[in-house]
Amino acid sequence: MKKFDSINVIPFIDIMLVLLAIVLTTATFVVNKQLDITLPVSSSNQAVDSVNKLEIAVDSEGLIYIDGVMTSLDNAELQLRTVTKDTPISLLIDEAAEFKSFISVVDLLKTLSLDKVSVITRTRS
Repeated sequence: MKKFDSINVIPFIDIMLVLLAIVLTTATFVVNKQLDITLPVSSSNQAVDSVNKLEIAVDSEGLIYIDGVMTSLDNAELQLRTVTKDTPISLLIDEAAEFKSFISVVDLLKTLSLDKVSVITRTRS
């Protein structure tokens, strides 16, 4: 039998990298659902198709999130330039957000000719 002078740690490192990738992937999904946004109330009710949609949110402080990741208006423009024109976009604006934030996002979408936009609200009880 051959004597081993050292332990081969390469398989261990491979397993750890896979576990790290899994943790980072699930962490982004957890953060996406934790935005503190209070949607305004609306009397109309229409379902939105959630397949392949892009979600843009503005919180009460005017911070912009694209698919749960905080970004600035300039970075949002760079990200939205890569979006196809037929991608449905859901807009979630906190009811306490300044109207200026809403107009900035809508103006950006209009400038980029992204017109499949749905403004998400909550229905009256």
